Amino acid sequence: MEKQSTEAKSPQPSVLNCIDLSNPYTNQNVILLKQACTDSGFFYIINHGRSHDFMDEVFAQSKKLFTLPLDQKMKLLRNEKHRGYTPLLDELLDPQNQVVGDYKEGYYVGVEVTEDDPESQKPFYGPNVWPAPDVLPRWKETIEKFQQEALDVGKAVARLIALALDLDASFFDKPEILGEPIAITRLLHYEDKISDPSQGVYGAGAHTDYGLITLLATDDVPGLQICKDRDAKPQIWEDVAPLKGAFIVNLGDMLERWSNCVFKSTLHRVLGNGQERYSIAYFLEPGHDCLVECLPTFKSDTNPPKFPSIYYRDYLSQRYKDTHVDLHIYKH
Repeated sequence: MEKQSTEAKSPQPSVLNCIDLSNPYTNQNVILLKQACTDSGFFYIINHGRSHDFMDEVFAQSKKLFTLPLDQKMKLLRNEKHRGYTPLLDELLDPQNQVVGDYKEGYYVGVEVTEDDPESQKPFYGPNVWPAPDVLPRWKETIEKFQQEALDVGKAVARLIALALDLDASFFDKPEILGEPIAITRLLHYEDKISDPSQGVYGAGAHTDYGLITLLATDDVPGLQICKDRDAKPQIWEDVAPLKGAFIVNLGDMLERWSNCVFKSTLHRVLGNGQERYSIAYFLEPGHDCLVECLPTFKSDTNPPKFPSIYYRDYLSQRYKDTHVDLHIYKH
């Protein structure tokens, strides 16, 4: 049965600001960034210092993983700490509109903490699940290098965001926020399937991201769409074009909470067009013990906080539980 459409037809291209990290005039970047954060919550980062060759190598290693036979990938199945392989349809981001899970497979890599380290008791810290080096040589080294490089870019962006919030540039560098972040790399491979919203079929269902910011590197296949006003009827979706060498950056739910909804955590999704699509998302999240609450300058007697305070570990744990199938379904 065809689902009743709640969206406008024919998405328009989205026009996003470009933030040049090589620009010595920080104030120009802060102005552009603030405009983006209050409008769509999405922007491009260019001249971030990571070479095309390096990013091509990361994508090549990602592709090698996803082209392994399914039985080999299932040996790397995600664990309770959300490390490892996520099969097709494993994630359901928009249960109101999706009839099946996302038509994508993924691979989670987080902060590497050995099992004998007390920090590994935290929900999102622990050892990673790595493919054997004889199966995928240099895979682990390449992904670990990407994690460090992405963290450096993310922290540079976070300093600009702090200035855009009229805070000290180092606000997010605190130990409980980005000093000990929950930083998650997710490699993604979308099937060569055509999405059909009228039938509840999506590459990735509509969702917001959970943390501080997401850095997204994509191949040249389009598919990402954003909806600036999630409450509009019909919803208006805009296409976000791939930009070679850039990171597409979007704000997460915690920035919306810190700013009392002045900065936007925007609804986004992926629609397949019949081509395979690869992307790499780096989720820069606050630390486990970060208490996220409305910043003093964004609340008043007439504009009280719209959200209660919450520890980030609790928020993230609930969101993962809500959107991933129970691991027990994979047990034989």
